[in-house]
Amino acid sequence: MPRSEKQKLKLYYVIDIMEKLTDEDHPISVGEIIDRLSAIGISAERKSIYRDFEAMESLGYEIIPVHNKRFRYYLANRHFETAELRLLVDAVQASRFITKRKSNELIKKLEGLTTVYDAEKLQSQVFVANRIKSSNESIYYNVDRIHNAIQANAKIVFSYFNWDLRKNKVYRRGGQNYHISPWALCWMNENYYMVGYETESEQIKHFRVDRMASISLTSENRDGKDKFKDIDMAVYAKRFFGMYNGDIDSVTLNCSKELTNAVIDRFGSDVVFNVRDDGESFDVTVDVALSPVFYAWVFTFGGAVRIVSPSYAADELKNMAKRFTGE
Repeated sequence: MPRSEKQKLKLYYVIDIMEKLTDEDHPISVGEIIDRLSAIGISAERKSIYRDFEAMESLGYEIIPVHNKRFRYYLANRHFETAELRLLVDAVQASRFITKRKSNELIKKLEGLTTVYDAEKLQSQVFVANRIKSSNESIYYNVDRIHNAIQANAKIVFSYFNWDLRKNKVYRRGGQNYHISPWALCWMNENYYMVGYETESEQIKHFRVDRMASISLTSENRDGKDKFKDIDMAVYAKRFFGMYNGDIDSVTLNCSKELTNAVIDRFGSDVVFNVRDDGESFDVTVDVALSPVFYAWVFTFGGAVRIVSPSYAADELKNMAKRFTGE
């Protein structure tokens, strides 16, 4: 960039210096600011820096002076606190659908939102390398396309695949496209799901976003509005284990008292506990989709959760147990 062009951007560079290099523990003098500007070809006088400070304050920046033999200054307010950035970094690290490369790119951008000193602290806590991460780089953009389709009220077409024993993609329907009206994106069990309506089957269906390929928007408006108008997605997601499709049933479970945390984590704090007379267990009635993943969740607790009703759900659990043992 020519020197004259940089000179016009002096205020921008002063803001950048204050944002990246100053905090309560690292104030900076006006002379140091002038030296840093000079190093990139921008000339400045002390009075002009004070004018820049005034301009920054008019824009909402809070410049705090510190006097210790001479005046030094630091930027007190920021868009994100360090604790907030740590939370965002942790979320990126934990997201399986974001690839290792994209995770590192996002974390690097988050580091750019704080001082160089706090960026070092964030970097020292980054452990992306050994996390289980998706290898599908397109997920990042799939989510964006689905959001765009929802906002545009448009149907989408895409292909959908599973993995075979050789870790090759095997496309469902022989590779033929799905035509779906997308209505929501749902985050569950470390995976992103699209919840949509298929006009042909007249059913609500779920799709793992990382297994969707070649997504494109169509010129057709979405169908299924009546199916979704009364759905609370937070409540809806609690009913589906692993987002497996299945008939929704009202199921009563008897749970050992030690499982209060597990039940609340799964079904929410508004669920009603009916404590039995012996005080050792409680019954809870929830609406769930009866699927293999639901039964597997019950098995997880080794008998500490029992299906009280309906009887056919309890019978299916017994049949699954027999299949596991080969009886």
